Amino acid sequence: MTIIKEIPDGLKITGTPSMEELEKTPSFKLPEKGTDKTVAVIECIEEIPCNPCETSCPQGAITVGSEITSLPEINTDKCTACGICVAACPGLAIYLKNPKYKDSMSMIAFPYEYYPLPEKDQQIEMVNRFGEVVCGGTVLKVINAKRNDKTAVIYALYPDKYYEKVINMKRL
Repeated sequence: MTIIKEIPDGLKITGTPSMEELEKTPSFKLPEKGTDKTVAVIECIEEIPCNPCETSCPQGAITVGSEITSLPEINTDKCTACGICVAACPGLAIYLKNPKYKDSMSMIAFPYEYYPLPEKDQQIEMVNRFGEVVCGGTVLKVINAKRNDKTAVIYALYPDKYYEKVINMKRL
């Protein structure tokens, strides 16, 4: 006898938000493919009491508002891509992206809490939101400032044809 369980609507069966979930949030805004501006991208879908992104942003580009369980919103015109919010987010839900960083390369800066840390110019494998390898990449720099409380921020280049898919690197 086969038992089939129904999955209730809205139940997450992976730890990864779907594109549909992300696109419904006020904060998920990928920079357009043709632009060369770096901005913060926020993948926050949980309405929990949290606002380090808002309080860490020196430009006031991220707003949670008076209700601390509200999802953050980003004003990309105010965002200077300083990267402070990337390390400040306890959910590791923020990264920086630039679709046309250099030649035919995109740039991403993401939080990384594993050891060993990659090094500048190291070849790495870039992954999608499910941890699947998408393409190769090159580390531009690693920021591991004391103020980041052990959350390093890795800056990497990768082919721009994978711009929308890449969100991190494969663990070393």
